[in-house]
Amino acid sequence: MKFPFSRRPDLLSRDAAGETWLAAVIAALCFIACLAAVGASAGERAAHGWAGRLRAEATVQVRPRIGETGDAAAARATETLAGLDGVEEAEAMDRKTAEALLRPWVGETALADLPIPHLVTVRLDPDAPASAVVMSRALAEAGLDATVDDHRLWRGEVERSATTLSVLAFAVFLLTALAAGAAVVYATRAGLQAQRQAVETLSLTGATDAAIARLFMRRYGLLAAGAGAAGGLAAALVVALLRGIGGEGGLTAALPVAWSDLLLILLCPMLAGATAAGAAWIGSFTTLGARRSDR
Repeated sequence: MKFPFSRRPDLLSRDAAGETWLAAVIAALCFIACLAAVGASAGERAAHGWAGRLRAEATVQVRPRIGETGDAAAARATETLAGLDGVEEAEAMDRKTAEALLRPWVGETALADLPIPHLVTVRLDPDAPASAVVMSRALAEAGLDATVDDHRLWRGEVERSATTLSVLAFAVFLLTALAAGAAVVYATRAGLQAQRQAVETLSLTGATDAAIARLFMRRYGLLAAGAGAAGGLAAALVVALLRGIGGEGGLTAALPVAWSDLLLILLCPMLAGATAAGAAWIGSFTTLGARRSDR
């Protein structure tokens, strides 16, 4: 099947410069670039989700007074925090829940003798959350010795990690695009050398350097677009497999893949074709100009 705009007879012979291998290289580079873009999107989605959950929650450690049990102190803290503006819900964490959180870190044998702090988990109003200062003041006024952790430090780390991941993914995408462009420039120069007779014939018949460059630009642009579609399709199959295996949350909560990530892959053939066309144009003019100066 031919493209509608490729019905004219091709003036350049096929596979004169190993176009099959070039297409394979471009397809592999596009596969890597697509996975990098999807990984960046999923990583940023996960980081923003974590930051949002951390922003909507706070943890309070309560230290009981002399003659007061930890459970009683936690109950008083829960009642105090639940009545604050900006707090949707406050709930004391029982020992069983705290042990479940600590078990992966300290092991089963150490839990029996381990002094576990009395904690209160607070769910904040996402539109107007109560600040750590407000909660600390309310607890102090209630006569409670407590420390409020609004997870601000963790939010900053998560957001910085998301930024770093996005920068690294963009760097991978940029490097693959440069590699694809360099491969096309090399292939264009090799094609001009391999098809020297055809180029000379075109020049003798009055074809300008721009017209010859357009032939190579069209050839390698279409080749790269097709190879980019193949690489993008392979990446789409991998993304669909990860999304299908993982169910609602993707393969893992650390890297939640969404069906919308497939939209990023649709850009791959266009970007590959445009990159290759531009590289072929530059490579053609550079090579033709060098040949003119050698004469």
